[in-house]
Amino acid sequence: MATYSTEEILELSPSAKLVFYVLNHHGSLTQQELQSESLLTSRTVRYALTRLAENGLVDSRSSLKDARQQIHSLSERGEAIAQRL
Repeated sequence: MATYSTEEILELSPSAKLVFYVLNHHGSLTQQELQSESLLTSRTVRYALTRLAENGLVDSRSSLKDARQQIHSLSERGEAIAQRL
């Protein structure tokens, strides 16, 4: 069984922490939905998603409704860490 450290979340930027929190509470969202829920700019949300993905905390997949959009959600690892917070 893998162990996940909450320390990783503490080391993230404030915007990445906010996006992590929003995804944890709202589930899967597009970038536009994340912008709306977090009140962050498009560029800031994109940066936060990149950092979260680099740490294996977020998964992204193409939307079935619009293949130009990505749906972002917490990865299995991200969910395990969120449960520990």
